[in-house]
Amino acid sequence: MRRADLTEPDTIGRPSKRLHVITWGCQMNVYDSGRMTDVLAPLGYAPSPVPDGADMVILNTCHIRDRATEKVFSELGRLRLLKERREAEGGRMVLAVAGCVAQAEGAEILARAPFVDIVLGPQTYHRLPEMVARAARAGGAVIETDFPPEQKFDLLPDVAAPQGITAFLTVQEGCDKFCSFCVVPYTRGAEASRPAVSVLAEARRLVAQGAREITLLGQNVNAWHGEAPDGGTWGLGRLIRELAEIPDLLRLRYTTSHPRDMDAELVAAHAEVPALMPFLHLPVQSGSDRMLAAMNRKHSAADYLGLIERLRAARPDLALSSDFIVGHPGETAADFDATLALVREIGFAQAFSFKYSPRPGTPAAGAPGQVAEAEKDARLQALQALLREQQAAFNGSCVGLSLPVLFTGAGRHPGQIAGRSPFLQPVHLAGPAELIGAIAPVKIGAALPNSLTGTLQTPTMQPQERASA
Repeated sequence: MRRADLTEPDTIGRPSKRLHVITWGCQMNVYDSGRMTDVLAPLGYAPSPVPDGADMVILNTCHIRDRATEKVFSELGRLRLLKERREAEGGRMVLAVAGCVAQAEGAEILARAPFVDIVLGPQTYHRLPEMVARAARAGGAVIETDFPPEQKFDLLPDVAAPQGITAFLTVQEGCDKFCSFCVVPYTRGAEASRPAVSVLAEARRLVAQGAREITLLGQNVNAWHGEAPDGGTWGLGRLIRELAEIPDLLRLRYTTSHPRDMDAELVAAHAEVPALMPFLHLPVQSGSDRMLAAMNRKHSAADYLGLIERLRAARPDLALSSDFIVGHPGETAADFDATLALVREIGFAQAFSFKYSPRPGTPAAGAPGQVAEAEKDARLQALQALLREQQAAFNGSCVGLSLPVLFTGAGRHPGQIAGRSPFLQPVHLAGPAELIGAIAPVKIGAALPNSLTGTLQTPTMQPQERASA
């Protein structure tokens, strides 16, 4: 068998190459993986559910969590065997590492795994077709981890694979906040906002493909300030109002936000835009002012509490999610107690909590006062116990209510359909598949550990009707 030509067109007009993408991390990485699939489609690549036998495998990596780099090398070791077997059969597997680990550790990846063909950062995946061609011609590794001056979204194809009933849409990338624990400013670059026209056009395409709910994505999504159609500038609140006017778009969400970027226009949108769901992920990280200063968050606990008060005044049924880090360098028992106090005062429908782990190159990595692992473990367990209690209480408060549920697909059992409540809770119940893509009221009968169940009520809200929580 001859070696495969990476850029060889499909002679019968159908995809001839198999592409497998492994995605770690946030929703933005999920979105990026989809767009990488889109840019490779003209080269004849079609998605494959497994890496075995694939012509190209992409690892889209995340650098936020501890041991992220080692996880990548572990996976590369497994893929190397598949790559060697593919070559023994006369074919070729192109192996690419993308995302934030690639951006931060590109040279180390090539040094430790020289069988990798392409290393690319999150700002360069629009160049993937060129990289594939270069790898084929030169026969060596291609590395692209710079921050190109062009706006990558302007160079992505308009044609994209459908995402389904719920879809992600990246509107903002990068971060200028430089929190002491975070690598995002170094791996994603400075904050950049897509123009409103580009966002609106992509949203319309997603809706035309069947999306009924769109989640706007960004490292600091509420920092979005994009060019308006008239040449001025819109904030995220104005963008949400414009998106809500798209026919058949029933629901809008956005994540992840920073407390410093929650302006009055966006708060007002929560009160005035029915399509904007009453669920907000707003990371606070700590309840201690001393720790917030050490983290370079540029807000206090009182600032955060005041913001929550304004948001709840605008939308009384607003459910909140947040991020917490325990054991940041210098954190004392009193600092941790302040975090528990803030959690008790606010009450969260769900939250994500983590032990601090050093990220190379960040200010906190070399800071004095590193907290012992055993102490971090104990604090995390205490915090998570409180957060689980609050999540169970919130879910339990929904029992007996009638909630509008957007049905997104079949459930795990025959005759079952599943969807999401306005508060992002999974909901499953017996119902007809014809409801998928529509909103219908559901009487909540029980709260399970991570989902709700209930019974269908009438009438059903069809896609052309506006959803209101």
